[in-house]
Formats: sequence, structure tokens, C-alpha cells
Amino acid sequence: MAEVHATRRARLRERCAAAGQDAALVTLPANVLYLTGRTPPGAALLVGPGAQDTLVHLRPPPDDPREEPRPDDVRATVLPSPGGDAAVAAADLAREQGAQCLAVEEHHLTVARHRALRSVAGGLPLGDLAGAVEQLRLVKDEHEIAALRIAAEIADQALGELLESILVGRTERHLALELERRLVDHGADGAAFPTSVGAGPHSGTARHVPTDRRVEEGDFLTVRLGACYRGYRCEAGRTFVIGTAPAAWQIELYELVFDAQKAGREALAPGVACRDVDQASRRPLTAAGHAEGLAPWSGHGVGLEIDEDPQLSPAAMGKLDACVPVTVEPGVHLPGRGGVRIGDTLVVRPTADGGPELLTITTKELLAL
Repeated sequence: MAEVHATRRARLRERCAAAGQDAALVTLPANVLYLTGRTPPGAALLVGPGAQDTLVHLRPPPDDPREEPRPDDVRATVLPSPGGDAAVAAADLAREQGAQCLAVEEHHLTVARHRALRSVAGGLPLGDLAGAVEQLRLVKDEHEIAALRIAAEIADQALGELLESILVGRTERHLALELERRLVDHGADGAAFPTSVGAGPHSGTARHVPTDRRVEEGDFLTVRLGACYRGYRCEAGRTFVIGTAPAAWQIELYELVFDAQKAGREALAPGVACRDVDQASRRPLTAAGHAEGLAPWSGHGVGLEIDEDPQLSPAAMGKLDACVPVTVEPGVHLPGRGGVRIGDTLVVRPTADGGPELLTITTKELLAL
């Protein structure tokens, strides 16, 4: 993996050089991890201007599980004070090394931190790195996709065990905590995001925060969860009926959302506009009279963060590339009654390779638990 990270930093260096910048200061934790394979506390990565890049960070606590051997081509500098700022120290180092222009991640810096960088940089011009590293992260290599596959397997295992347990009478909050524990039990670093469980009138709500409402017979139950494995995060969403055979309105609504999700999944292909995928998923729901209240997105990219580019939304710009993992997660919520949300993580693949690769494989059949 050291060679993989070195290649990524070389690509970033090339992008900076094309913009007239001979050094870059990376502070977003996910970007530091992408470029080095490590995220020690308070880390900042200086790429260039010399041949060897420098990772500046605070001293980790004893026996910190994040502590790993660093690559030989990255110098590690530990700040002597726990109150130090690695970004400021790295900017000072860039000035000492003779950088001509330092690109910084302005979208990740507070105004106060940007001022501190300027104060130590002296006459060194500061440019904007913008989303250069995020753009590099967009298309995943097979190492990354392999990690996402394992994350999806863990999420499926946790969800499958939930389906075999007694649910009536338990609270949304309790079920969410149990799912997160199961994720760790099966090898996850942790949950990819706060697990959402919504029962009855809360079901089908986008990103519902679990409450103390108890699961009742006849409820729709919506679960949205994901596992984080070696930093990579997946997402899955499913809706079930509790205890009894589903009512006619529940079957009708479920089939509608199922068809919408299927249309979105089938629209995934290299070269397809992101907004067209959103439209494919949104169209059946709009035609059925549910346009008002739909989430502003039908899906999004995943990777080292759970909500990355590309965004699958009506105003999204750009087209999909091969080897880009995304979610497709449409849903409908009827106020006071509940609703349905179905989500998967998939990797965009060309038709010649079999089309989109489904990572989360828990059944989407409407089950009565």
C-alpha cells in the first residue's frame, strides 16, 4: 500500500504543478488518510516542495490503535506541545523549505486558522487546493473497492441478525445501538454513520434520529446502517413490516419505492449524467403523487466519507465514471402513517463488465418480521 499512497501523492503534486503551486497542505482527515494510509491525531500533510513529504501531528496516546508504521517516503514530525497546530507547523516548514506557493484546503479551514497560516507563511503566497484531493478520491481503485465489499458484508451480517430477533416492544434507540454493536462484533472499525431506526410513523423518514418509541405490531420499520472498514464506509437501507401480514397500502407503497430504487440502480453506468440517475429513481415517485416531501437527493458517493461526490440529485453536475461507488436510496414518507426507504451501495461498472456491482445484498423482499 505504500506504493499506492506514493502514487496518489504524485498525482496531487502534478495537479498542483499545473496550477503553479509547488507545495500542498492537506488537513481534511479523510484526505490525509487517502494520501498516507494514516490519520494520527491532529494531522496535517505537507506535500512538497522537497522530494520527501512530511506528516505533522500531535503525539498519539500510548497504545493508540491508529498508530501504524509510516511509509519510508513520508517524514513524520511530532509536535512537542499538545496544544500545537500541525497545519501551522507544516506551513512554517513549507516556508523554510523554500516553497514558492502553498496550496491549502480553504474549504476545511476556519478563518482563524487561515489567518494563523498566513502569519507563519510570511511572504509565501497561499493558494486554494479546493477539492483536488476529493477529485482524486472519486474513482476508487480495487484496494478501496475490496474494503467497501467487506464493509458491505459486515452491514449485511448485522442486518441479517436483526431480522432473526424479536423486535416488538423494543425501542428504536435500543435497536440502533444493538446494530452498531453487531457491526463491531463482525469486524467493523465502527458504524459508518449514526444508525437510523424508524418505526411506525417515523418509518421512511430520511436520516431519522432514533427515539424511545417502541416497535408495535403492524408497523413499518425502516433501518439505515453502514459499516466502516479500514476507513471505508458503505450504506444500506431496508424497510420491513412488523408482526403481521402487510396491509394493502403498505404493499402498494413498498412496491412503488422498490420500483423506483430498481430504476435508479439500473440507470447506473459510466457516462450517465448524475442528474439522470436521480431522475430515473425520482420519476415513479413523482408520477404517483409523492413529489412533495421527497429528499433532495436519491443517492451519493461513498468511500472514506459516507457522503462524498458524486451527488445524485436534480441539480447535480457531471457524469458517472467506472469504479465510482454510490448509494441509490429513494424513499417516501407519509406524515402520521410512516413510509418506505430502500438503499444500496453499488459500484458503477460498464455493461461489458456486468453493469453496476451490488455490494449490499440483504433481501429487498417485503418481509413480515
